[in-house]
Amino acid sequence: MKSLFVPSAIAALAIVAAALQDDANLEYKSLHHRAPRPQASGSTSSATPVTLPPPSSANTGAPSTSVSPPLTSTPPPQSTSYSFSLASTNPTAVPLSLITASQSSFPTLPLASTATVGAIPTFISGAPALPNPATISPANYPALDKPPPTDSALVQQWKEEVANSGVSIPDHAPTNPGGCLNNTAIASDPNRCWWTCTGCQDNKDITQCPDPLSWGLTYDDGPGYYTSNLLQYLDEKALKSTFFVVGSRAISFPATLQAQYMGQHQIAVHTWSHPPLTTLSNDEIIAELGWTKKVIKDVLGVTPNMMRPPFGDIDDGLNAYFNIHNGVTPVQKVLQNWQNILGSASTLDHGFIVLEHDLFQESVEVATGYILPDALAHNPPFKIQPVVSCLGRSLGDGYIETNNNKTNPPPNVSAGGGAGGVPAAGDGDATKSSAGRQNPLNFMVVSTLIVGVSGFAFGLLAMLRV
Repeated sequence: MKSLFVPSAIAALAIVAAALQDDANLEYKSLHHRAPRPQASGSTSSATPVTLPPPSSANTGAPSTSVSPPLTSTPPPQSTSYSFSLASTNPTAVPLSLITASQSSFPTLPLASTATVGAIPTFISGAPALPNPATISPANYPALDKPPPTDSALVQQWKEEVANSGVSIPDHAPTNPGGCLNNTAIASDPNRCWWTCTGCQDNKDITQCPDPLSWGLTYDDGPGYYTSNLLQYLDEKALKSTFFVVGSRAISFPATLQAQYMGQHQIAVHTWSHPPLTTLSNDEIIAELGWTKKVIKDVLGVTPNMMRPPFGDIDDGLNAYFNIHNGVTPVQKVLQNWQNILGSASTLDHGFIVLEHDLFQESVEVATGYILPDALAHNPPFKIQPVVSCLGRSLGDGYIETNNNKTNPPPNVSAGGGAGGVPAAGDGDATKSSAGRQNPLNFMVVSTLIVGVSGFAFGLLAMLRV
């Protein structure tokens, strides 16, 4: 795995994630089904309604606050307190004292609009018509939240396309469960470039936005029940984000995924079942990414050319965003971590990319109630945008079918590391991607998607060299 998009000063702390990978993967799978389905706004439910007290005192211009964290499933010492100061909060924010792992499910908001089947996205040149999400049947895909089998006809086809791509794939053995401490030989091997244990980065890994004060806004693990709440806030503030989508969630929430895409947010890949990818074989990685890309295309009509590997993005500061919903980290600690990030962000000579999550109620409440309002009030102002935009590319360059190969050319193949591919001749506009041609995917987020091959348009080199 490799680093999350965070300021360089913070990214160096991410090695601590290695020991958490295996437990975190189990937590992800169980926590998605932890709570009952939340009540939709305006609907009836047998759940006891929750009456919210007035918003907390963390208002615009509020002084630095020291807050004792609430009890959680693994509470910190009672003497622990966290100090932070927010320039602005959402007046309708859920009070911090209620944002805990044991909180009741609050109502979800309906989608502001439902995409029309057959609609043509006018914001992406050459985008195909929107498919009908009603045709998405779970029976046509692997079991949700489980590693896809590698012996299916589609996976065998994808393997053949990768083999015929001309990309040299190192045959590294999977890492052992347990992170760095259980992989000492691999961790010390300079040829593996394993970010989790060494901080090694490939020069084509996307780890930051190039321009100062440019913020690549990203959310992982959805879509989920509370993604609609996040989308409403983003729409109200005219903010656009990159959503790294888990394939199993796309099956469960196709209408939400279409709303994200048609809302001009960038959609990218976050695997099918959310495993630590370096623990998988090449075939298993092909299955994880291949099925995720397929279901996204089946729902949207386009295939993302950017992805982020699960758990490759957790560091000492940002793992708090992931752990609110599990009771590991109180929300007050999250906001203190957020303030530390802001302290570094303003002094950098480049921008940054910050990870949040839209799958869980708690993380959405923190984002819409506290982090995003505070970020919008920052002076000097941040330029908040999707990752593809912060790289100076159009939104269409984030998808295989609409990427402009003339203005956004692929890198060359490098056997020792990096991404690449050779575009093949074919019918149609030579500057555009096509499902019938080899098409390079030159965007890598952290350690991943690299080169498009044939109809599958799939790359592995950088991921497999870890």
